[in-house]
Amino acid sequence: MTSKRIASGLGLLLGAGLAASQAVALEGDAEQGKAAAGTCVACHQADGMGMNNPNGESWPRLAGLPAAYIAKQLHDIKEGRRESPSMMPFANMLDDQQIADVAAYYAELEPWPELPTAYRAADPNDEAEWLAERGDWSEDKMIPACSQCHGPNGQGVGASFPPLAGQHAGYIVSQLEAWRDGKRHNDPNDLMVGVAERLDEAQIELIADYYATLPERIASEGDAAQEEDGR
Repeated sequence: MTSKRIASGLGLLLGAGLAASQAVALEGDAEQGKAAAGTCVACHQADGMGMNNPNGESWPRLAGLPAAYIAKQLHDIKEGRRESPSMMPFANMLDDQQIADVAAYYAELEPWPELPTAYRAADPNDEAEWLAERGDWSEDKMIPACSQCHGPNGQGVGASFPPLAGQHAGYIVSQLEAWRDGKRHNDPNDLMVGVAERLDEAQIELIADYYATLPERIASEGDAAQEEDGR
């Protein structure tokens, strides 16, 4: 009897795991996703750019995020692996196919800003840039660089490490605080938890502002360089 119960339990677990992997791997339809995303507009805006609310909850930019990343976050919220009281009711409204469709819609809505990925030395006098690109390896911190996982200039790496450059500062702050405070723990191998718990408030603000403004600052530097060359 015991062996039968074990076999039955394993069958259920394998079946559930297979169903979950199939759900995540569903191919999304962006046109269907546009219709399903109707309720998302109130927070994430019609263009999917979200909004930075310094005195309240900031809503992230979704336009251009990898579809697999968006789908994972919706599944995680729906299944309780990621806490988000404001998103839970909306995630619960979507079935697996609708999640794939919404993810495909936002992924195709607007390309994420493309920034240079070639190596350049971080400015040691710019604390935010140094922290993002080199980390803080002082004995009481031991914080790796953000770029080690999120790529040069925060361009993102695959479906697990989303782009940061151009994301709203208020949202970045809220997520770093959520990881630090144990309210979010759906990252690979708890990597973000280990990093966030070593960050102080000043460093969180520095990182958030650095990445939120990075596309504009790089564009400005490029314009200045062109003007210099044209003289």
